[in-house]
Amino acid sequence: MTLAEQKDAARKAAFARRKQAFDMRAPGQAGALSEVLAGYRGVPLAGYMPMRTEIDPLAAMAEASAHGPVGVPVIRGAGQPLVFSLWEPDCDLADGPFGAQVPVTERLMVPEILIIPLVAFTRKGDRLGYGGGFYDRTLEGLCEHRPTVAIGFAFAAQEATDLPLEPTDQKLDMIVTETGIVTP
Repeated sequence: MTLAEQKDAARKAAFARRKQAFDMRAPGQAGALSEVLAGYRGVPLAGYMPMRTEIDPLAAMAEASAHGPVGVPVIRGAGQPLVFSLWEPDCDLADGPFGAQVPVTERLMVPEILIIPLVAFTRKGDRLGYGGGFYDRTLEGLCEHRPTVAIGFAFAAQEATDLPLEPTDQKLDMIVTETGIVTP
């Protein structure tokens, strides 16, 4: 199998595990994420607007927004890194590219912490995303200018033993699930 075929197979298996975890989710799935973010009060961070079967970080993001700036990703185009627009609970949102919601009023910010959605992860900090490379390019660019903490947020069921990787795939500093924290 080619690397692309390996990644497609890993994504298919991980999406099935994520869908099952999503269907069985319980309240409070962002509790451990809130605990982690409490250690970074006031530090600019970016989360994401959950889509489909992604684990929902909004409760932790809302809590963090009481202490400092919180942004969400905005896709400018294929092959480009993400930019981030300030987000607040109950701000007006519109559909952005790929269906992710973005604030109607764009106010750009630069995060020092990224809460990253993913398809699968390993305990070594490897991440399998959706295949567009947006977060890989974004992390690479942000880390050139300042230390940036990459937190993968996922259901525990999305863990894999091993993942097919490319040299451009960026590692996670930690993974937070609904059941706890994994530090590579």
